[in-house]
Amino acid sequence: MRIGKQLTMAILMMGASLYVQAQDHIYSQFFNAPVYLNPALTGQFEGDIRMNLIYRNQWSGLSGDLSYISASADLNIPSFAGGVGLIFNRSSEGTAYLVKNNAALTYAYSVGSDDLLVSFGVQAGFTNRQINWNKLVFSDQIDRRLGYIPGSVSSAQPPEIDNKFFFDAAAGTNVIIHNFMLGLGVHHLNQPDESFTGTVAKLPMRITANASYRLALSPYSGYGDDDGAYLIPSVVYYKQDKSSSLSMGAQFKFKSVSTGLWYRSSSQSGPDAVVFSLIFDLFKGNRNGEKLRLGISHDATTSRINYTNTSGTTEASIGYEKYFPNSGSYNKFNGLRCYDFY
Repeated sequence: MRIGKQLTMAILMMGASLYVQAQDHIYSQFFNAPVYLNPALTGQFEGDIRMNLIYRNQWSGLSGDLSYISASADLNIPSFAGGVGLIFNRSSEGTAYLVKNNAALTYAYSVGSDDLLVSFGVQAGFTNRQINWNKLVFSDQIDRRLGYIPGSVSSAQPPEIDNKFFFDAAAGTNVIIHNFMLGLGVHHLNQPDESFTGTVAKLPMRITANASYRLALSPYSGYGDDDGAYLIPSVVYYKQDKSSSLSMGAQFKFKSVSTGLWYRSSSQSGPDAVVFSLIFDLFKGNRNGEKLRLGISHDATTSRINYTNTSGTTEASIGYEKYFPNSGSYNKFNGLRCYDFY
């Protein structure tokens, strides 16, 4: 039974490494990876500089590796009427360690006033994709009774290509009207070929739509007031080829602490996960707008592979923003930025 379970887990991980080739990873703490969510959110914060780092360890109970990391830094530059940024993404997936590294530049242009803000963003970069064929298990390495045969060598001839390099582009738009935010992003606009075998395998476009509403629970709360209590319901929808995912939930935000509860479904398996999040904002209230954000979340798997097998998924994030000394942009937009929605 133990061998059978190990073999089942290995097959699960191999299947995951192949399946995710056509599907990007998503973050439960999407609000702590704004540039990854939508390039139009570049420079959309109360400060001059912002840095974000998020790490996702998916299905930690399985023997293989499904881990993701995104790091970004962006500037709010009034003379550009928007912001510029840099983002780096890395993923490691499955027993064959399918590794993908992406680095891209982002730019967003914004127009509007205190009551309405519209931003348009573009992103362009390069991706390197590589795989370790020696980590794969083929049928002639599996015994019908005993399962995988340790030390066995397959006679199968894997493709000679184990490294792929390609250009990747994205674009998006975001609208904020008073307490309501709506965004739409499209990644992989050029649908690059990421095949290792020579047979064309285009990476499908990823479409992301997000909406949030900031509901003040105190009649005296308003933009720029971080001491009040807020309820922030949000919806995020992802669509990539035949795969889709819908996350719905809300955060309760009071002073420097936010707690969240989310439900996520997928087109493949129906219910996917229930997500719990806890966010701490430190140094708030400083004159230079300095803010350090620490976040942790956990996905309790509700799909058919269940929580017992996967042990769920954990994310950790850190964000930092501030104004430069003698900045002329301090609180210029009176809180009308995406960050205040989270």
